[in-house]
Amino acid sequence: MKREIDYSLYLVTDRDLMSAPDLETAVERAVKGGCTLVQLREKTAGSREFFETAVRVKAVTDSYGVPLIINDRLDIALAADADGVHIGQDDLPADVARRLIGSGKILGVSASSLGEAEEAVCAGADYLGIGAMFATGTKTDADLATMDELRRIRRALSIPIVVIGGINQATAPSFRDIGIDGLAVVSAIIGAPDIEAASREMREVWDGFKR
Repeated sequence: MKREIDYSLYLVTDRDLMSAPDLETAVERAVKGGCTLVQLREKTAGSREFFETAVRVKAVTDSYGVPLIINDRLDIALAADADGVHIGQDDLPADVARRLIGSGKILGVSASSLGEAEEAVCAGADYLGIGAMFATGTKTDADLATMDELRRIRRALSIPIVVIGGINQATAPSFRDIGIDGLAVVSAIIGAPDIEAASREMREVWDGFKR
């Protein structure tokens, strides 16, 4: 059964940036600070390493009741019994991914335009990752999405939306009145000297949207 998701503060991992000694520690610190959802992104790990890392990270997220999403790799998501998978425009088609993971897992899809977003919804996406909103060093090949396009997507679709790409304390307030469902953050949390404090500060920014 698919679980309810709080998209408020969505951590995307990057082991090359993390200030912690290992991913499990980094994720635990981020969750303790207020992250509500974790995506494990391992671009260079082999299948065995990715799987073993996913199992260890899932033990951490499970202990805090936080869902774990696997980036790109449906096989790893299924093998580790993660809560779902997130795919990009160059990965397996979203409808194929949905068929493979079934209706009980979460499917997130990256989009940078209304057309891509509409296709993802038709294919069965549970949420959209819109971006990259700002140029970022963590994903140099990402297409940029404009604020106007984000507004168009929000007006057209009711599906949950998180924004990603250069999201930090300085840029996050730009999204206050757009009606998004969460902030997806990479380096501003996992690369911070104090991951828990950085997570808490970003959560305070998000919580300020509601006041």
